[in-house]
Formats: sequence, C-alpha cells, structure tokens
Amino acid sequence: MGIVVQKFGGTSVGSLERIENAAKRVLDTLKRGNRAIVVSSAMAGDTDGLIELAKRISEFPNEREMDMLLATGEQKAISLFAMTLRKLGCPAVSLCGWQVPIVTDDVHTKARIMKIGTQRLRNLLEEGYVPVVAGFQGVTDDWEITTLGRGGSDTTAVALAAAMGADCEIYTDVTGVFTADPRVVPNARKLEKISYEEMLELASLGAKVMQIRSVEFAAKYKVRIHVRSSFEEEEGTWIVPEDEIMEKVAVRGITVDTKESRITVVRVPDQPGIAAKLFKALGEAHIVVDMIVQNISHEGYTDMSFTVSKNDAQKAEEIVNKVAREIGAKEVVRDDRVAKVSIVGLGMRSSYGTAAKMFEVLSNNGINIMAISTSEIKISCLIDEKYAELAVRALHEAFIEDGEEIKVENES
Repeated sequence: MGIVVQKFGGTSVGSLERIENAAKRVLDTLKRGNRAIVVSSAMAGDTDGLIELAKRISEFPNEREMDMLLATGEQKAISLFAMTLRKLGCPAVSLCGWQVPIVTDDVHTKARIMKIGTQRLRNLLEEGYVPVVAGFQGVTDDWEITTLGRGGSDTTAVALAAAMGADCEIYTDVTGVFTADPRVVPNARKLEKISYEEMLELASLGAKVMQIRSVEFAAKYKVRIHVRSSFEEEEGTWIVPEDEIMEKVAVRGITVDTKESRITVVRVPDQPGIAAKLFKALGEAHIVVDMIVQNISHEGYTDMSFTVSKNDAQKAEEIVNKVAREIGAKEVVRDDRVAKVSIVGLGMRSSYGTAAKMFEVLSNNGINIMAISTSEIKISCLIDEKYAELAVRALHEAFIEDGEEIKVENES
C-alpha cells in the first residue's frame, strides 16, 4: 500500500465547499488502496490579508513576528480540512509544522528545510488517520516558528514525499503545466511531461505553477510530481527525470516575470574587489541577485546593473546606496518597470540559432533588450514591462506554434 502526499493550494481550499471537494479527492485516494498525507496552503486571500494588516502597522515589519502572523493562515486551513474529513467519516489529525516536526534554518520569511521527523506521521498512518500538515511553515532547533517563502507549501509537500518515500500530487487551479500562461497565450498547450531541469528553469523565471525550491527537492530526491486541477478529473502534467522525456524540443515553455526590479550603479571605479564588495553586502542581507550586466570600462569607470525581486528592491537599493558612497560611485538608479522574458527547453543543448531567432522575434515587434542571460537550456532577456505580454505571445507563436520538434530516441 503506497503513500501519496496531496498538496492543495489556496484556491483549492478557498471556501468550505472547496475544502469538501478537496477532502473527497483524498477519500478517492484512500479507496484506491493508498494512504494519504495532506498538505494545505492557507485559504485563498488569507496570507495577503495578514500581510496587509502587518503593513498597516509598519512598512517593514519584524520578520520574526511576520512568521508568527503568517503561520496562522495555514493553521486555520488545516483545522477546517481535518474537520471536513472527519465529517465525511475519515479519521484525520491536523499538524502545524512544528508538530511534525519540519525543522528549518533560522532565516525568517525565507527559511530552508533542514530535516523532517517522520515517526509521528508514520504512527498516524498506521493508526488509520490522515495527517493534514500545514504547508509553508516550520520550526527552528530553538522552537522559533519560520515560514518558507511564498509558494512554500509546494516545498513542504515535496519534502514530505521525499522523507516518506511517497508520490506527490500538487492540486491547483490549473490543469497542469502549459507552454505559456494560458491567460496571456490562449493557444498555450498543456504538457504531458516536463523534466525537473526544465521545470526548475521555468519556476525560477516566473512560472507560477511550482515554487523553485520544491522542484529542487524533487530533482534531488527523484520525487515524481503530478500537477493537476482540483476541479477537473483530467490527467495533469508529470514532472519527471530527464530520461523519461521522449521528445526533447528546442523550446518547451515560455515565461515572463514582472516581479523584478533593475538597479544600476552609475560610474563605478573599475577596480578589483568592487563587485565583490557590492554583492557580498546584498548576500549578507539574504537578497538574491539575478541578471548582472557590467558595461565596458571608460576612463577607469563603468556602470553595473543587476536585477532583484521587487519585494527586495527597496531594501537592496538602500544597501547599494551605502556601498556606492563607500566606493565612490556617482549614483544608484532603480527601475521597477522591467520584465524578464525567457524561453526554456532541453533541445537547446543540441540545436543552433535559437538565440538569434529569439532576438529577431523581439526586434520585429519593436522590443529592445536591456540585458541577456543564458544557461544550457534557457535564454532570458530583460525588457520594458509594457511589452511583457506581447513578447510572450510573439515568442510562443514563433517557437511553439510554428516551431519544429526535435525528437530524440532513448538509447538502449
């Protein structure tokens, strides 16, 4: 008898009626002879409402207290979920992160899971209960409540699946992973399978289906994930190892991220150690830096630009301003009206001309490129935010709708 971890997102538990619908999904899993562990997000809108309450008190609330506050959203949801299962005749017990326990480091609002205790979960399963675990939250060795960042319930679910040797189902408000956001590109296609590596790139580049750290966990521990709809019965998308992907297309997905800001340090002395000093300060503040561009030196000075999450932009700007004064830079300029559009696909490793085609498509649509970053299987361009949707539609038409597949047979 197998174990299945079933994670339900905020929209899937957005009302008592939806919680009952999700609970019936769990009952179906039990009827098929499996044992189930549920992971639930907060009810839709609850986390945003709690953040808004905190912002009314302080623009930059204390991060420890924010974790205490935000963890209550999931606690409410898991209690209602367990009550619903019991009403339907299924024994269930709700558990906060600290009750499992899900042990994390001590970085508040962005904690990382260090270890998971499984004995209590195994005991509950043996006794016939369905554990309903709060997503998104954990506890430090010093018993401080932490949260894993937005979308952290995905990470909770995959980590539990890895720890329990279980399969993982992610229930959401979409029917799977698409070649682009269907709300932007009506012709977007649902993918039957996608590799960990491709999903990791898409998640890091703005796709909202999965949180990046959850995919990292899945890849590390080889947890197969089934992303599917809470509201429809159809098969979703499987996130699997690369060797299960039969067709390696040049571009499997296109995504855009409008939640980044560009910070430019103007007229920086072009000397060894300057970049290290700047980015060390940002790293010590737990700010993730994405695209970095440094111009050619002129008369001993250069300009340096990089992107960060909009949520970190103000904090990053303050840090950079301080460092800029120390190193004698002229000024710091911040631009919140940027977007990062990206194409992703395993087939890029063996195809040529992909970058040229991407640049040509953007150029033909009057879209200027501010910065470029690449990896083996992705190309990203920083553009003006007002062109974000146009860029996605144009690239989807060029690479997905009109593109040719590269088919690779598995070697025996």
